[in-house]
Amino acid sequence: MSPKLAAEFLFLAALWGSSFLFMRQAALEFGPVATAGLRVAVAGAVLLPILVLSGHWRAFRVHAGRILFVGLINSGIPFGLFAYAVLSISTGLTAILNATVPLFGALVAWLWLGDRPGRWRAVGLALGFLGVALLSWNKASFTPGGTGWAVLACLGATILYAVAASYTKKYLMGIPPMATAAGSQFGATLGLLLPTLWTWPAQPASAGAWAAVGVAGVLCTALAYLLYFRLIEAAGPAKTLTVTFLIPVFAIGYGALLLGETITPWMVGCGIVILAGVALATGLIDPGRWRQTRPNPASLP
Repeated sequence: MSPKLAAEFLFLAALWGSSFLFMRQAALEFGPVATAGLRVAVAGAVLLPILVLSGHWRAFRVHAGRILFVGLINSGIPFGLFAYAVLSISTGLTAILNATVPLFGALVAWLWLGDRPGRWRAVGLALGFLGVALLSWNKASFTPGGTGWAVLACLGATILYAVAASYTKKYLMGIPPMATAAGSQFGATLGLLLPTLWTWPAQPASAGAWAAVGVAGVLCTALAYLLYFRLIEAAGPAKTLTVTFLIPVFAIGYGALLLGETITPWMVGCGIVILAGVALATGLIDPGRWRQTRPNPASLP
């Protein structure tokens, strides 16, 4: 990447890494459902005029049903699940679990679309899920005060992301990304409207909570989506998707500096195992390709 694109790449990782922090601050007062509903509503309001000015409004209208549905499973429900999770577990742990999205994406694509992974990608899936098991085994307590449900909420959100990715590949290919990005926020807003009103807090939220949900909607969602699709166009999807590896780094750093969260060697080690699995499962690291390109000693002078 050029220095400019590299800076945008780091900025995107920083934005998405901070989303867990802002969701936690908002969810403490609004609750998980209302936090998610407000976040997507703010993002949709920001993206609506951009969608109209970009000339892709008609594309959204033609495919509105499917775009609205994918928004609910790709933004609305996952955002609510993550907002619930960060009330019980650290933002760093939540971000590490979020990094398993490519693993579940490969698994769902295999089961649904018949996109069978090769040998090394299958090894990556196994390694990644082993890392998840190691990271979660001592946290899977479902007794009062336990964090088992929070861990399951994170994994449920990542599975929904994976299903949404395969759904998009099957039904929404060829649609302008802006129509999908903006329209998905409209769908998430509509899907969460009644649950948000139903769970609205009885006590007025503080200015800090409103600021947190506003930043999550404007910067971590609307701006992040625009930046994400710009990077895909400029640098290609393969390079852009490697942002997955940096999001936990930023999230762990924010949690330690701003919330006083503890970074344990076990959490870091399991995170490395998970990310290694993601690298293999997505083909970012392909030992088979290395073997094919390795020089033959007999041909060397």
